[in-house]
Amino acid sequence: MNYMKTAFLLAVMAGLLMWIGRLLGGATGVMIAFVVAMVVNGVSYWYSDRIVLKMYKAKELPRNEYPRLYEMVGGLSANAGIPGPRIYMAEIAAPNAFATGRDPENGALCLTRGLLDLLDEDEIKGVISHELAHIRNRDTLIMTVTAALASAIMMIAYMARWAALLGGFSRGRRDSGNIVGLLAISILAPVAALLVQMAISRSREYAADSAGAGIAKDPNGLARALEDLARSSGTRKLNAPPQTAHLFIVRPLAGNFLAGLFSTHPPVEERVKRLRSMA
Repeated sequence: MNYMKTAFLLAVMAGLLMWIGRLLGGATGVMIAFVVAMVVNGVSYWYSDRIVLKMYKAKELPRNEYPRLYEMVGGLSANAGIPGPRIYMAEIAAPNAFATGRDPENGALCLTRGLLDLLDEDEIKGVISHELAHIRNRDTLIMTVTAALASAIMMIAYMARWAALLGGFSRGRRDSGNIVGLLAISILAPVAALLVQMAISRSREYAADSAGAGIAKDPNGLARALEDLARSSGTRKLNAPPQTAHLFIVRPLAGNFLAGLFSTHPPVEERVKRLRSMA
């Protein structure tokens, strides 16, 4: 049922892209938007891990320099019943983590430098278990395709904004209705894309918390990690594009009222409460 809901929401995202294409270019715009959606989905399926890791300049960690971390990930992967993912680190001071990859056989785990410096071993184990749950459940594919579609929608909305402004200066009042429509697209389309991201991400975070607690065989490590990460995010911010914010274990856009209002993550307090109740 959860996957049917996600498939429906992804279809809504693609439909939104085609609706924007229709408003911008009629039947031709619909076809162009459909092709864009298919290309985005295809590229996301095959190259999502490389795209996201490159975006955050993550480097694969050498096994000989991080033997304890590889041992930990290997043991937890065995508990999860999946192959051990590739392990990357992003040189970012803000503590956070995400997983990517189209399936468990091509999974990748990325930890920031700030996370490794901040958390103790049990907390790191909880975070890794949460991300392994995303990989096992194939959330990583869904979430990266969603990020790519959201990026395409926001790019088209940005183009619509400029088309409205340029049209307003060059075509006079006779096209004012069209200009208003373009401005409406530029404002409403990103909000609609963000709402779909929220609907997909929030339920999956709860599910990954629960499954991650089972993989680690202890919900307390993840609960403490979430509390520490939430506290630290107020002072060490991660400037992640809104399109990829839902990939991280905690919301990387802290300190912004609007970001909190449209958060892709459920409240940390509620996540911790659910984990504590499992102990």
